[in-house]
Amino acid sequence: MYPYNTNQNQLSQLLLQQAIQPQTAQQIIEVTGRNGANAISLGPNSSVLALDNTAPLVWLVKTDGAGYKTLVAYDIKPHEEEKPVDHYKDLEDRISKLEETVNAKQSNTTNARRKSESAE
Repeated sequence: MYPYNTNQNQLSQLLLQQAIQPQTAQQIIEVTGRNGANAISLGPNSSVLALDNTAPLVWLVKTDGAGYKTLVAYDIKPHEEEKPVDHYKDLEDRISKLEETVNAKQSNTTNARRKSESAE
């Protein structure tokens, strides 16, 4: 038979290991609209996210076990930090409004008493 070639055997084992190992490097897929997202070819039971160049959308492209493709679009927008709520300021505003209401009622009551006393 043929002599055993160790270099070729090692190379084939290395290629087999690389084929079995999952890919760690991810690429950003950019598409142009729904047609571009629909043009992505995937195997059965696969999914991928694709950024749309024409609108602020991310396309989720996935296939079922039979290889039928489904497209779902998601809106994206830049993240904005929420401003902290100043509960003390809100409480102060509410107290001042209550004070105005109470003072207005007291002045109305005082004016009504004065009118009734002057009428007598």
